[in-house]
Amino acid sequence: MSAQPDLFDRRLFRQFRERALKTARPGADFLLKAVAEDLEDRLSLINRSFRTAVDLGGHTGLVSNAIRNSGKAATILRADLFTPDPNLPAPDLVVDDALLPFGDQSVDLIVSALNLQVVNDLPGTLIQIRRALAPDGLFLATLPGAGTLTELRDSLTRAELEIKGGAAARVLPFADTRDLGSLLQRAGFALPVTDLDTVTVRYDTMFALLADLRSMGAASVLKDRSHKPLSKAVLLRAAELYAENHADADGRIRASFALVTLSGWAPHESQQKPLRPGSAKARLADALGVDEQKVRD
Repeated sequence: MSAQPDLFDRRLFRQFRERALKTARPGADFLLKAVAEDLEDRLSLINRSFRTAVDLGGHTGLVSNAIRNSGKAATILRADLFTPDPNLPAPDLVVDDALLPFGDQSVDLIVSALNLQVVNDLPGTLIQIRRALAPDGLFLATLPGAGTLTELRDSLTRAELEIKGGAAARVLPFADTRDLGSLLQRAGFALPVTDLDTVTVRYDTMFALLADLRSMGAASVLKDRSHKPLSKAVLLRAAELYAENHADADGRIRASFALVTLSGWAPHESQQKPLRPGSAKARLADALGVDEQKVRD
């Protein structure tokens, strides 16, 4: 059986990330800040503490701070992705999130934000994360899901078709919420949960959105991408189409980010488990206060 070809160019992703860290622009991390705050809130609601937590990705220190502010972890390890963040003190380690260096059952909490969407073998990475967690350890992550940047995808595709007669993929494909939940189950997580929150950001022009994506290190890293940059004519026409089809009454355009949050626990005997069929000790009819009706064969 042949291996599935890689979808993402990880070397290019590393280059984009390094560039984004070196040329960090104030305010361009707004989406990461919002995700980190949400993850902090979620951790704060969990009624237990963890000995060792890992910020898987570094995230300019925002996720490490979120874990710290939640008060849920005694020790926090910042694992920068690919390269140390030049704007922060040295990380505890530098990792590739597609090939984790953690031993089995070695950490209690792993938190990731906005980077697992460009792992080529996400099921394999989730298995590695589950194995790295001690029993009853928690995995918590947020990544863009299906519906992210649909306006940009639509405008670029239509402009390129109109001017060139064909269109290449310019925006990453993003996984569906249900599919991500299934991947958690396949990886062996207990009590898997996924939920979706759509954030809409407004811009003056499409070019302001593209500048933010570049500053986030979020430009396209598709391996099977066109290596020819879009022409000025295509970009200008895409900006026109964006303004015509995806703008509010005041003329500002919308950009949608569908943020999927995943949570799953390493299995442990203390966790709730479904009852065996037929093991109930009370009748549903009694609980509902109705007469039980027998169904004929």
